[in-house]
Amino acid sequence: MALMAGARVLARNLLRPWSRLPDAVPGRTGPAAGGGDGVRCFGSPRLLVETDPAKGVAVIKLKNPPVNSLSLEVLTEFVISLEKLENDKTFRGVILTSDCPGIFSAGLDLTEMCGKSQAHYAEYWRAVQELWLRLYLSNLVLIAAINGVSPAGGCLISLTCDYRVLADNPKYTMGLNETLLGIVAPSWFKDTLVNTVGHRVAERALQLGLLFAPAEALRVGMVDQVVPEDQVHSAALSAMAQWLAVPDHARQLTKNLMRKATADRLVKQRDADIQYFLQFISRDSIQKSLRVYLDKLRQKKG
Repeated sequence: MALMAGARVLARNLLRPWSRLPDAVPGRTGPAAGGGDGVRCFGSPRLLVETDPAKGVAVIKLKNPPVNSLSLEVLTEFVISLEKLENDKTFRGVILTSDCPGIFSAGLDLTEMCGKSQAHYAEYWRAVQELWLRLYLSNLVLIAAINGVSPAGGCLISLTCDYRVLADNPKYTMGLNETLLGIVAPSWFKDTLVNTVGHRVAERALQLGLLFAPAEALRVGMVDQVVPEDQVHSAALSAMAQWLAVPDHARQLTKNLMRKATADRLVKQRDADIQYFLQFISRDSIQKSLRVYLDKLRQKKG
């Protein structure tokens, strides 16, 4: 009962109006990401949203240094930003990118899954589910401008998008590498990858925890375009123009037709998925693996 109550509280928090978000800075005006003037910006300590009403496009930039890990706060702010843009009919498309050089997102925040209470784990996992559902079923055109490394949850975010542009830098690898950390990608992570690259490529990639360099990511269909690093944003804007040339209602209905069955599988078993996560993440062996990995990261930083 306590876990479900916590989940209900989180659900309410995720739907709060943006104006209630602590440290939000709505209404700030600045230069356009694409070079225009008068772009409206809003944001938070961990997310920046630049909107260009004239183009009907917004840019969401993750800015949670050093590696844009997806903490509970980031997940919550991300969902609120998406909801705000979806509710404003001015906007038809969103470009997702990073404000941290060389890092798109390192994925889920492992500190949220190590040494915490069962209630916290349940709250965190429901937030992960919520972001995936929002992104995967969004009526907006979502384009990932991947300007850095993108493992695990970072890769998942890009896979939910309609189109992916990756910077041509051999260091910028991406993939669902959870097995290398001793954990297992959930079924809906798996489904997202299978829907993108096909069953055999996904099976091999998931079991081996493969991270794909740009050329290989393009070859298997994990991304749609690889461009020089300084052209990632302009390429994303060009792709956006092509997607926005299609009437919204037709594109949105087609997107829903393609994705609804996958999303419904999670919707129908959200609580069971959380319970499975709790059982898995609470195992002594899993907690030990996470502690060892986090200790290695701390030693590297030191």
